Amino acid sequence: MTLTELLKKSGLDLSWYKGGDFIVKGVSCDSRQTQDGFVFIAVKGSLLDGSKFIEEARRNGAGIVVSQEVLPKGIDTRLAASRLAAAFYGFPAKKLRITGITGTNGKTTVTYLLEALLKEAGKNPAVTGTINYRFNNKIFPSNNTTPGPVQLQELFSRMAKSGVTDCIMEVSSHALDQARTAGVDFGAAIFTNLTSDHLDYHKTRANYFQAKAKLFKGLSRKSFAIINNDDQCAPLLKKISSARIITYGIDKVSMVMAKDIKFGPGCTEFSLKAPGKESRMKVKLIGRHNVYNVLAAVAWAVSRKIAFLRIKRALENFAYVPGRLERIESGKGFSVFVDYAHTEDALNNVISSLRQVSTGRIIVVFGCGGDRDKGKRPKMGRVVTELADYALITSDNPRSEEPDSIAGQIVRGIRRNNYTVILERRQAIRNSLQLAKGGDIVLIAGKGHEAYQIIKGKKIDFDDREVAKSCLK
Repeated sequence: MTLTELLKKSGLDLSWYKGGDFIVKGVSCDSRQTQDGFVFIAVKGSLLDGSKFIEEARRNGAGIVVSQEVLPKGIDTRLAASRLAAAFYGFPAKKLRITGITGTNGKTTVTYLLEALLKEAGKNPAVTGTINYRFNNKIFPSNNTTPGPVQLQELFSRMAKSGVTDCIMEVSSHALDQARTAGVDFGAAIFTNLTSDHLDYHKTRANYFQAKAKLFKGLSRKSFAIINNDDQCAPLLKKISSARIITYGIDKVSMVMAKDIKFGPGCTEFSLKAPGKESRMKVKLIGRHNVYNVLAAVAWAVSRKIAFLRIKRALENFAYVPGRLERIESGKGFSVFVDYAHTEDALNNVISSLRQVSTGRIIVVFGCGGDRDKGKRPKMGRVVTELADYALITSDNPRSEEPDSIAGQIVRGIRRNNYTVILERRQAIRNSLQLAKGGDIVLIAGKGHEAYQIIKGKKIDFDDREVAKSCLK
C-alpha cells in the first residue's frame, strides 16, 4: 500500500510530511532492520531512545521517519507504532479471537491450560508468552513475554493466514504501559493476582496495578473479564471494566469455585463448582496456586461455552508446564523440582505447596536477577528461609551486577541460620542434591524453563533441568 493509504487506515495525521507518496514495504522500530521504503518509528523506550538512530534508519532507506516531535498531541511513538503496524498488516487481530492474561504469577500456566482446552474443543490456537511463541506445531523463541507492537502485528498476520482461530497472550505490565497491545480488541482478559514485582520499572505498586488495569479498562461490553475474586484488586477491576464479569476463587463466593481441596505428591483433587455444574476434579498440577490457575481456565471456558465434559477431560489430562514445578526424576528416594518462581509471593506459593506433600525436608536453591527490583531481594531471602528447611543462595541472572552483592542483599532479610551462599550455580545445585535424603524435596527456583544465564551482558548456556540431571548421574 502507499504511504497515503497507510496513514489513512492508521488514523494518524502526518500532514506535515512533504516528501511525496511511495509504496510502503515495511514498518519498523529498529533502525538495523529498516530497509528501502520502510516507515521508521523512533520509539523512546525505557532503555534506548529511537531518535538517536534516525540517521541510521535514513541511511538504510527509511522513506519516512516518525518521531515524537511530529505526532499529534495525545499520541506518542509507541501508540503510533501499534497503529501503523496494525494498518500495514491489514488489522489481522480482527481475524482472531484474542485472550489476554495478566497478573504477577500464573500467566504462563494459564496459557498452557487454555491452549489444551481449545485443542480439546477442536480449535487451532496460538500462544505468545514467556517460554515461547507457538502455533501450527511451530515454536519460535520469545524475546519478550509480550512482543513489541510491530512484531505482534506481524505474528497476528502469520497466524491469521495459517488458519489459527484463537491467540492466547500473556500480557505483561511492561507491554500494557508501553502500548504494545494498543488497538487489539481482546475478546477476554484474565486477571490472576497482584503482588509486588517489577518495581524497578513501575516504581510503586500502585503504578504496577494501573498498568495491569489498562487491559480491563480497554475491554468492550461484548468481552469477558475473568477475575480472581480472592485477590484484593478484584473489586476495583470489576468496577473499572465494562466487560461481562466472571469471577473465580476459593475463599470468596464466586461463579467458579474449588472446595474440599486435597493435595497429593503428584496431583490435586477438589470439588469444582461452575454455573449449572458440579464435579470432582483430579488434576496433575500441584498446589493451591495451581488450583487458582485451573479455576481461571474453567471460568474462561465457561465464557466460551465449551462443553463441561471437554473442560474436565482437557484439564484432567493436562500434564505440566515447562519449568513450572517441573519434576526431575532423581531415582534416589527424594524429589527434585525446577520452578520459575522469582518473587517472594511465587516462592511462598511453591514452597507452601511442596510443604503440603512433603514427608521430609525442603531444600531450596535460589538467587535474584541483577538489574531488576532490588527491594524484593531481602524479602525473598526471608520467605525461603522461613518456609524451607535449608537454602542455598546462588547466582541467578546477575546481568551487569556482581553476584556477591546480590547475595548480600538477599541475606539481609534472613533471620535464621539455615542457609549457605554458593555463588556458582552448578555447584549450588550439586550441593543441594548431595544434601538430600529419602523423602526430602529439592526445589531449584528462579529460572525455570530458561536455558541460559546472563552474566556481564553475555548469555551462557545453563539449564537448571539439565544441570540437575547431570549432577544426579
